[in-house]
Amino acid sequence: MKRFCTILLAAALAACTTAEPEKRAAEGTYDGELNILMLSDAGRNGSYDQRLIGEWMGVYADVLGPEFVISCGDLFHYQGIQSTQDPLLWSNFESIYTHGELQCPWYGVLGNHEYRGNTQAMMDYSKVSRRWNMPDRYYTFSVPLDDDEPDSDRVRFVFIDTAPLIDKYREDSVQYPDVQLVDPDAEVRWIDSVLRVSTEKWKVVVGHHPLYTYDDKDDIEQENLRARLERIFRQNGVDAYFCGHIHTFQHIRTGQDSIDYVVNTSASKQRAPQRGPLTQYASENSGFGLLSFDEGVMHYTLVNSRGELEYEIERRK
Repeated sequence: MKRFCTILLAAALAACTTAEPEKRAAEGTYDGELNILMLSDAGRNGSYDQRLIGEWMGVYADVLGPEFVISCGDLFHYQGIQSTQDPLLWSNFESIYTHGELQCPWYGVLGNHEYRGNTQAMMDYSKVSRRWNMPDRYYTFSVPLDDDEPDSDRVRFVFIDTAPLIDKYREDSVQYPDVQLVDPDAEVRWIDSVLRVSTEKWKVVVGHHPLYTYDDKDDIEQENLRARLERIFRQNGVDAYFCGHIHTFQHIRTGQDSIDYVVNTSASKQRAPQRGPLTQYASENSGFGLLSFDEGVMHYTLVNSRGELEYEIERRK
């Protein structure tokens, strides 16, 4: 009888444990017409916080019903993948993000760690996986907030390939051989052309490397990207640039424009953040992002590895 009661108590505790995070997520989450989950720098074969964060993503996805998930690169540390049959596709991706609501489409960009492997395999996996989508090294699409309302606001997403736009990667053909496959000037012209003709209310750019951040990495990375992209972003009314690479969360506004520069925190192993005069908020916590849109509203939330809603950004227009 004692053993039976113990089993019942364990079952009850398990039920409470499952219900509580869902309740916490539902109570504080901004639920828009269009909901997206966003992560970066996750690939650790389930170690560090990756599996835990994957479970939290499932909890929030169950509440929000996301349209899709965005990966801001480095889903596969340290040497990328070698083929569409690489075991890392299972240990870093398929076996981690298993919740039913995470079987929605995933859209990704290439990070510097993917560039150490076979980048074509990242795109080819789109033909194997029912949820992974990377049609090219850089690409774009437009999404309505409401499929049933033809006049509803739309969001233009532009996914860019940042490693080829940074000199040090192009100069290291041994470690990053596939970078040589991309003409950086052609990519920059393409980015400009897409943004220039965009008529969507919201313009969101996704890449791996930041234009602005405070960290110990080589400043030349940011300088190269700003030299190529900042003017284009400003002239074409980009609302937000989302990236990763730094393994901390950082929200930066320059004061020279209205762009929100958001460095997503790592969805596995984090680092201590640095701060500077442009910092709006910084966090060492690992986690993921929620990006939501309503008519006239863009809302971003940082969810940390404890499942807490730690920081929010809201734009209105």
